[in-house]
Formats: sequence, structure tokens, C-alpha cells
Amino acid sequence: MALSKLTYNSLNVTAAASKGIGFDSDPDALQADYTGGDMVFIKKLTASSDDTLSFVNGTSDVVFDSTYKEYVFTFKDIHPETNATWFSFQVDTGTNTSYNIACTSTWITAYHNEAGTAQSLGYNTSYDQAQGTGFQYITDRTGTDNDQCVAGVLRIFNPSSSTFVKHFIAESMCYEQSDYIAHVFAAGYFNTTTALTRVQFKMSSDAIDSGDICLYGIN
Repeated sequence: MALSKLTYNSLNVTAAASKGIGFDSDPDALQADYTGGDMVFIKKLTASSDDTLSFVNGTSDVVFDSTYKEYVFTFKDIHPETNATWFSFQVDTGTNTSYNIACTSTWITAYHNEAGTAQSLGYNTSYDQAQGTGFQYITDRTGTDNDQCVAGVLRIFNPSSSTFVKHFIAESMCYEQSDYIAHVFAAGYFNTTTALTRVQFKMSSDAIDSGDICLYGIN
């Protein structure tokens, strides 16, 4: 039996590309993330000297329920009213508004200053929690100069589960008050098997001067 010959250049051995994050004509319509699922825009909240920004189930704000197994918050140009304050969040269940669910977390930062004279990468035990009930910091200290702000992403996994605890991952960049750039990784879990219904964001002190937070569901 004769052997069939293949021309080398006729073979396509490139693996099919998975979906990545992209934008269409709507800047709020992210097409997909690295999980391969579509990101469905749900809600956008914009701060204007607000003490808190709250995403709440059962109101006109959002539907934060079993529709999606993963929710993604993007926060952009978050500017504090008070210098050297941390951007933070907490969650709650049902119609509760205490925002004090027990949390165990980790907090890692890499930073570098504008002068090029200081840099570091390390774990910070001051900003993690061990079954703490306070708001979880997801950025470092942000300045109030006109060009200083915070941007990043927070992911919450299967918040409507009635079986498992609720995991989260946050990654952010912030321009610190002393002209440092800080790359922060925070992650952990909220120790409740009750479905989460709401998320609240705030600065560690005083108000959020400006900025916006968008919520997406992952199909």
C-alpha cells in the first residue's frame, strides 16, 4: 500500500485559542474571562462622596443569587476622601446589614516607589484575618493627590451555595500616598454555608470620593 505524503506547511498544529478578556463597543461589556465563560454585565455603582457602595439582593440594585456560580466586581479609579486609607469589602446574608461574616484571608503585596529607592515583595500579617469579622482590605494605603487612585478585580465564587464556605480572590493596583505603586493580592473565604445576598465596599475611614464598581456574572 502506498504511503500518503503530507506537505509540512499544510499542517496547522496551533491549538485553538481559548476565550480571553476583551471589549466591544460597550466599555462595560467584557466579553469573557480566562475561565472561558461569558461575562454578563449586571450593575454599575458610581461613588460621589459615599461612605459605602452596596450591592444588594432583592432590590433594584442587582440580583446576586444562584444565576451564576461566579461573580466578578471590577473597581476603577477609586479615589478616597482621606489620605492613606484602604479600600475594603464585606458580605452578608439574607436581609442582614451587619456586614460582619467571619473571614480567614491572606494578603500579599509588591511595591516600588517613584524614586526607585525602595521595593519589596512580602506577606503582611496586619491586613489578613483569622476568623475576623471586620472589612477585608483589598488594596494598600491610597493617596488623595489628584492622580492617585485604586483599580482592580474581586471574584466571589458560588455565593448562593448552601453547602460550602464562600471563597474570594482580589487583585488590585493602588497609587499610595507616599508615591509608591502597590500590587496587592488578597484571598480567603467567608466562613458561612448560608447564601450570600449582598456585598458592601468602603474605605477604611471616611468616604469614597469618586470611582465606580461594576458587577458581572460568569456563565
